[in-house]
Amino acid sequence: MQPYTDSADVVHFIGGRTVRGAGDRTQAVFNPATGAAARRLVLGEAADVDAAVASAKAAFPTWRDTPPIRRARVMLRFLELMNRHADELAAIITAEHGKVFSDAQGEVARGIDVIEFACGIPQLLKGDYTEQVSTGMDNWTVRQPLGVVAGITPFNFPCMVPCWMFPVALAAGCTFVLKPSERDPSASLFMARLLKEAGLPDGVFNVVQGDKIVVDALLAHRDVKAVSFVGSTPIANYIYETGAKHGKRVQALGGAKNHMVVMPDADLDKTVDALIGAGYGSAGERCMAISVAVLVGDVADKIVPRLAERARNLIVKNGMEADAEMGPIVTKQALERIEGYIASGVEEGATLVVDGRGLEVPGHEEGFFTGGTLFDNVTPEMRIYKEEIFGPVLACVRVKDFAQAVQLINDHEFGNGVACFTSDGNVAREFGRQIEVGMVGINVPIPVPMAWHGFGGWKRSLFGDMHAYGEEGVRFYTKQKSIMQRWPESTEKGAEFSMPVAK
Repeated sequence: MQPYTDSADVVHFIGGRTVRGAGDRTQAVFNPATGAAARRLVLGEAADVDAAVASAKAAFPTWRDTPPIRRARVMLRFLELMNRHADELAAIITAEHGKVFSDAQGEVARGIDVIEFACGIPQLLKGDYTEQVSTGMDNWTVRQPLGVVAGITPFNFPCMVPCWMFPVALAAGCTFVLKPSERDPSASLFMARLLKEAGLPDGVFNVVQGDKIVVDALLAHRDVKAVSFVGSTPIANYIYETGAKHGKRVQALGGAKNHMVVMPDADLDKTVDALIGAGYGSAGERCMAISVAVLVGDVADKIVPRLAERARNLIVKNGMEADAEMGPIVTKQALERIEGYIASGVEEGATLVVDGRGLEVPGHEEGFFTGGTLFDNVTPEMRIYKEEIFGPVLACVRVKDFAQAVQLINDHEFGNGVACFTSDGNVAREFGRQIEVGMVGINVPIPVPMAWHGFGGWKRSLFGDMHAYGEEGVRFYTKQKSIMQRWPESTEKGAEFSMPVAK
């Protein structure tokens, strides 16, 4: 696949067409492999949010009244187009995010999974029915779309995370306003054009590019009924509180510090492969990346040297090169932040086994590259343990037994994802039962649920009551209505003033 080289300005998509919008603020969109500005992003203003929401509101009545099977057919055509153009979309992601092309292809595939799920919306919207709930009375429930809803999505998955949201929302009958990350915004416009080609009516899906101004305008807008968010915990907390204050339904997925427990009986070859892939894949810029290896008993002395050898030999280069195992960091600022955490770990006394700082990739000397970093003897008091680094930094914590490993994880403020590698079925069972984390893998390093199960963490990794996509997503974008109906006989009995009860 050829690299993505479009240099056109990235603008908004409102009412079925691209528009430059009301403001004149712009910022650069970089290719992180070269360090060069590849295009300009037009930053939205509150007026652009007003225009997008007005367009979505105007389109809602007709889209809501479109039979679910016809909405599903639009999603099915969109699914076919996404499959046809998957590699083009993956190249866009690699050009602006930096992840290796095969990883970007995987991201697109996982987004497509949710679109496939959304094609089943006629079944998913079926309600319950009770005949003769009382004499001559029937009762049933229906699920109806909320109206205009919004999604605020992160840089690390510019295709997959929006696809957690808008396919389910659109299939359920909502109209949508997407605010993608300003770091890699082009994927959002690509998908908007495919939705239009699939036959989605103008105004049903809109994109407003921008920063906090756009976010705050969406949170305050009276016609936005719900907001979905994925990002860091401080921002998730802000989104949840602000949205709730304005009477909105909110699901805000926050940060993570994902642990992987390695028991002494684990298969070390598979465990090393899992830690390297889950810790350094996508340069650690995943909310489900493993950033802490919890090494139980004497397994630490066996596994750390093997991890070190693999980390030193990672193939780090431009993500479009076929043999690349890890690409660059998304921005220069993110690179500086990650390397600042490495310096902090050294200062606090952790053992720096492999130092990825200062890496230069031939031919890409201005790119935002760092190598894989490995720490040993990390303790719970250190910043590199407590805080989300969001980079290719793996911290090894040594514990004496299984109980200490479980307690360590349960004491952490985040509860997004976790894994345990073991050959003991009872350990696996007890780990799944005792651990206070939303997504658990047993010999699976990155346990991202499939599209029909739903994604979400516990504790300060999720603000709100419902997880993303799956049946939880359908519930989030709809409201239940209960209807009780009686057709009285011709002889009226007059007014009834008592509480109605089953008769």
